[in-house]
Amino acid sequence: MSKRSREETDDQPKQSKEERRAAKKLKRQEAENAQEESVKAEVPQLDEDDAAAEKAARKAARKAAKAASNSEEVTKIDDVAMEDAEKAARKAARKAAKAEKLATQQQSTQTDNNAVSQNNSSKQRLNGSDSTYQEDANLSALPQSEIDEFLSKSQITVIDETDNSQALRPITLFKYLNLGRKELETVLSDYKSPTPIQAAAWPYLLSGRDTIGVAETGSGKTIAFGLPCVQHVAAKQTPSKAIRACIVSPTRELALQIHEQITKICQPLHLKATCVYGGVDKNAQRQTLTGASIIVATPGRLNDFIEEGSISLSSVTYLVLDEADRMLDKGFEPEVRKIVAATSAQDGKRQTLMFTATWPPTVRDLAATFMNSPVRIMIGDNATGELRANVRIEQKVEVMDPYDKSERLIQVLKQYNAGKEDRILIFCLYKKEAVRVEEFVRNKGFKVVSIHGDLNQQKRQDSLEMFKLGKVKLMIATDVAARGLDIPAVKLVINHTFPLTADDYVHRIGR
Repeated sequence: MSKRSREETDDQPKQSKEERRAAKKLKRQEAENAQEESVKAEVPQLDEDDAAAEKAARKAARKAAKAASNSEEVTKIDDVAMEDAEKAARKAARKAAKAEKLATQQQSTQTDNNAVSQNNSSKQRLNGSDSTYQEDANLSALPQSEIDEFLSKSQITVIDETDNSQALRPITLFKYLNLGRKELETVLSDYKSPTPIQAAAWPYLLSGRDTIGVAETGSGKTIAFGLPCVQHVAAKQTPSKAIRACIVSPTRELALQIHEQITKICQPLHLKATCVYGGVDKNAQRQTLTGASIIVATPGRLNDFIEEGSISLSSVTYLVLDEADRMLDKGFEPEVRKIVAATSAQDGKRQTLMFTATWPPTVRDLAATFMNSPVRIMIGDNATGELRANVRIEQKVEVMDPYDKSERLIQVLKQYNAGKEDRILIFCLYKKEAVRVEEFVRNKGFKVVSIHGDLNQQKRQDSLEMFKLGKVKLMIATDVAARGLDIPAVKLVINHTFPLTADDYVHRIGR
């Protein structure tokens, strides 16, 4: 073969390759043009609104032509790539769905937590009460001017420092007291209308609020906290018959008086209340604890039973400290703190009430320790709660030689006790003095009973009962009778010996 022939042969493959590429390109272009012509033939006339469809069709045609012109190998590669892309897309979709579901769950959990938080916040303001107190519609319909007049006339001051708290209207009439239990309404049949402390306190107590009631003795405080107490226990009582409410008082006589009234309220609902106090046999009291839902007690004896395991206050959700200032004055604060610690305060479910005749700093400090945002209700024209003698009581002071007091006492007794039904209460400072005065007065022909620490509990109870019933109109007592006792028709109080503190004097004459 000649050199020229070899050169022409060597150039031929190269020229053939370029020609093939050009031919392939030309073929692809012709296919696209043919496809476009085909589409145009199928859709010969398009409106302006179909411009987008025409454009999409042309794009699809070019893609189809390109796919048709590709080799089989390229098609396989595209298929594999497409499959991988689809797998990646499905995986990404599953991941996105999972993330969305997780986000939704987290959002739902956060919403629930917020609701729980708000609910707990509300319960904290209401001390965990599940109370459903609803103000009577007729009470709500009263004009505000009528409510204001009642508050002013009754000398009611309500101090509530809780944020966003709503003032509750006093229950001015028994018909506005919706207890939801007709059995309890019979308890009020002997009363004409609520006392100021009852009217003001009931809405807050039935709402589950911690409450401080400052009112003088004889103002109806026992019914004020007693009705909500029984209502609370009846709502929570279970077959276990656990102690749900605890009422603490400073003296035996007051504890017995409270127990008597609480028992009357419990009877229609078949609940049991028991009373424990010092000065009597423990074994006899221990037997009364079985099945009790409410316990009324003095601090010392109650702590004795707690320490020995006879009484458990772990289920107590309603705690009342009656005459709280008196308990603190008599040094009961350590005992009171032990009792409070034995209740269910840790989980925030306890409703705590303090009723007192005065509002001294010691009581304020104690309330701040274990009460949760309490509302304070003051009855009387002394809105500060500071110690002050009742302005409705006429006070006379006679200064004389100590040796002349006995004869002057007999003169006063004859003046006020001549055929009258009014009771006379004589206070002495010491037990021995009370015994001596009692003997002296009896020897002068007067029928008299006494209460003091040297008497056994049965004798003290008998004396108080005879005096309250009017069988004996003259009673001599130490300061154990200075507070809390509801003794009707006491016309005259004689301080044979002035007490050690002004507080005790105020409470003595408050009889």
